[in-house]
Amino acid sequence: MNPPDLVSAAEDSRALADLNGWLAQRDAEERIAWALETTPGEHVLSSSFGAQSAAMLHLVTQRAPRIPVVLVDTGYLFAETYRFVDALSERFALNLSVYRPRIGVAWMEARLGRLWEQGLDGIERYNRLRKVEPMQRALNELGARTWIAGLRRTQAQSRAAIDFIELKNDRWKLHPIADWSDRDIGRYLQRHDLPYHPLWDAGYVSIGDVHTTRRQEDGMDAEDTRFFGLRRECGLHQEV
Repeated sequence: MNPPDLVSAAEDSRALADLNGWLAQRDAEERIAWALETTPGEHVLSSSFGAQSAAMLHLVTQRAPRIPVVLVDTGYLFAETYRFVDALSERFALNLSVYRPRIGVAWMEARLGRLWEQGLDGIERYNRLRKVEPMQRALNELGARTWIAGLRRTQAQSRAAIDFIELKNDRWKLHPIADWSDRDIGRYLQRHDLPYHPLWDAGYVSIGDVHTTRRQEDGMDAEDTRFFGLRRECGLHQEV
């Protein structure tokens, strides 16, 4: 069975739903291959280099070794994350593009204070400044018409209904492992001898900035370990 026409999917919600139904019958490798061959323009892969990011990096770069890999460096990542970036960049020979906010951390704090301590409004402003704006700039400067990301439905309630492909701001966005569980990720990492983030063994299951990431403790959901439990999403995959 051939996939529904991409042009039709861009213009009609029913055709887009049919395309997602077709992708649901494929495995992650087939979804990536289809997107690389079919969706238009430049393709870009984003990565947080978080707990399980090696799986997605391996999946995509096996088929597209020179695809731009975008990392948004907020300036507040864990030291272990920076070393993880270096290790995976060398191992996979990544075509890494690091994007940073236009304002440095010291200057931001001098002007605005510690935004992450200023409630939900402060966290949202922080995320717009240090994550959403650099990612938007990355996509625009790299000419991305197709954005590949490792979002999964089991990661958070806000992601429970994500599609394999969506059209957002005139850009295709592919989530090839949307239906993978943590067990699926673990099996893939083990099968290919790939590492978890160094902080995984210390109880960190979702790893972002040092000031808004906590290790998971008894009675906590994974979502509770980020942003003091106030929210799960940083806005990067909602606003961009």
